Amino acid sequence: MQNSIHWPEGYLPGTTDNFCSNEVIISGLTTEEVWPNIANPFAWPLYYANSSDIEFINPNDKTLYEGVRFRFKTFGFPIEAQITEFIPPKNGQPARIAWHGWAEGDEETRLDVIHAWLLENLEGGRVRILTQETQKGKPAITLAQQKPNPMINGHQDWLEGLVNYSKSCLKK
Repeated sequence: MQNSIHWPEGYLPGTTDNFCSNEVIISGLTTEEVWPNIANPFAWPLYYANSSDIEFINPNDKTLYEGVRFRFKTFGFPIEAQITEFIPPKNGQPARIAWHGWAEGDEETRLDVIHAWLLENLEGGRVRILTQETQKGKPAITLAQQKPNPMINGHQDWLEGLVNYSKSCLKK
């Protein structure tokens, strides 16, 4: 049985305005090799063109950890976020990282999301990388109605970029 994302109350998929789920299962990488590249937000723009302007709310913070707040831009939205789950890979358990993110605004422009990642080693030298996001707000409704879905496509780019970047880091 594969593991799943832990959803906080109010963000369960199917109960929000938009939901997207992307997953890859690949060989040649481990959770331990991928983790540093998703757990370091400053690495994101190196392999995912849809993220930029990473900064921590507290300028003394330099890494992600449970409860830390940071900002970045994605999909044209300036997002402020707080890590709600941060579990590095350990003892064969899946790694987990999630953040609550929001774009401030009025009723028309406010966006609230939970973006979660799960990384787990599978038998046969494979790794599973799952990313899912639930969204609330009028911008989420608009995103959900677009075809092709920009969230599905964008997160697939993020996954593929993460995999390729992680593989390139092994060659260095």
